[in-house]
Amino acid sequence: MIVLACLGAFVAYISAESESDPDGPAGPGGVPAGVARPSAFPGADGRDPGTAQVSPGLRPRERPPSPTPASPSPSPSPAAPPVLSVARTDVPDEVDLSAVGSRDWVHWGLRGGDSSVRKRDGSGEIRDEGGAGDRDDWDVNQEMFRWRGGTPVESSDGTPVGVHTCGAGSEFALAVAGDGELRTVHLYAGIWMAKGRLDARLSTGGPTRTLWMEDPHTSQSADFTIRFQAPPGARLILRWTAEEVFTDDCGSVGIQALALA
Repeated sequence: MIVLACLGAFVAYISAESESDPDGPAGPGGVPAGVARPSAFPGADGRDPGTAQVSPGLRPRERPPSPTPASPSPSPSPAAPPVLSVARTDVPDEVDLSAVGSRDWVHWGLRGGDSSVRKRDGSGEIRDEGGAGDRDDWDVNQEMFRWRGGTPVESSDGTPVGVHTCGAGSEFALAVAGDGELRTVHLYAGIWMAKGRLDARLSTGGPTRTLWMEDPHTSQSADFTIRFQAPPGARLILRWTAEEVFTDDCGSVGIQALALA
């Protein structure tokens, strides 16, 4: 009887333990059978394997350095303003055109009012553009002009000849080409019982320089020195005009030579 009583008590104990676990018996690995496993487990180093892993040998994305701002392009230098000046001096007793006109020169009147001699190997930048009035040669100048290497006359040891044109409003029109460099021009000109006006300007515009020379009784001459700077294709324009005459007997303006240094 005692044995049967003990056996009944053991069975009752076992039944009570089974009812106390609502999830049922434990499954493999000690996890209760009714509990769902998580989809992933922490890795061995404690990182969550659900986050993206960096593959060996690859670096995280790096941002490129910000580009250095480009230096602003320098503004082009403004074009140099045109240069134009005129001065008047006395003509030497003798002028060597070969020395004064190292670049180009022209002499007028040696073979008549419509004739000229110019530097044979000159630049050709001096232009005679005519003017108002008839030209005639004039051989009473006090200054002598000489040269070597001219055409159509090779040389002269000294000549006083020039050309002139009579009456108020008569004039000579001359031009010299520019090339961007500073240049010096010598115009040898004169008057006979007249008031002469020299106008100098650049074909590109800008100021005009004007000088006068007057003698109501006799003749005068001058070396008009013109310094100018003009771009290639531009020209220095000169007009030598009889603004007023003081005699009906051919009050006039005249020219002898022009030289470009």
